[in-house]
Amino acid sequence: MFSFIAEYAPQLIVAGIKYTIPLALISFVFAVLIATIVAVLRSYRPHSQGFQLLIWKAIKFLAWFYVWLFRSTPMLVQLFVVFYGLPKLGISWLSPSAWASAIWVLSLNTGAYASEAIRAAISSIPDTQREAAAALGMTDLQIFMRIILPQAARISIPTLANSFISLVKDTSLASVVTLVEMFYLSQQLAAVSYDTLPMYSLVAALYALFVTILSIPQRYIQRWADRFIKAEG
Repeated sequence: MFSFIAEYAPQLIVAGIKYTIPLALISFVFAVLIATIVAVLRSYRPHSQGFQLLIWKAIKFLAWFYVWLFRSTPMLVQLFVVFYGLPKLGISWLSPSAWASAIWVLSLNTGAYASEAIRAAISSIPDTQREAAAALGMTDLQIFMRIILPQAARISIPTLANSFISLVKDTSLASVVTLVEMFYLSQQLAAVSYDTLPMYSLVAALYALFVTILSIPQRYIQRWADRFIKAEG
């Protein structure tokens, strides 16, 4: 068993460091940006009238449709559609490579789920804070940027951390678009060695190791964010 681990673990770890972790980190950054924009659009209460109000309703509908679409379909199907399906329609610029396709799908899928967490955090802020800020003469944008979003970001940290953990594990699905990440390599090695159970047990242990290591910063980020609450108290 030790010889098996010594032979194959270094190859899998290199694949994880070279592909799995960068794929998860890049996709998560984009996912948080997408989620924040979508959550703000869906939570914003415009005081517009007439045509501007119709535009806002159309934007909110598009944001809702995006969340509905990516939460209602499996990520595996989304990967197949983007990597194999869209080029057939001549939309190859969205998926010029396996990397781009995986980042697109992982970012959009995770962003859809994360947007709901951020939107819930925004909704949890009492309306009295909005009213007090408006009474002080702050604009809607200033209220969102200075009052609502900082508090919502702190509340969202645990849920976003869970989304990141799920994203790290979901990178294994990128194997279906021929991206040689950790799980894809384990499949190739298992096909050669015929040691399927030990190989998949090893890659499962390495995923658990990577997730544990990548989860450590969450505690420090949460403590840093909670300092402001304690300071106010």
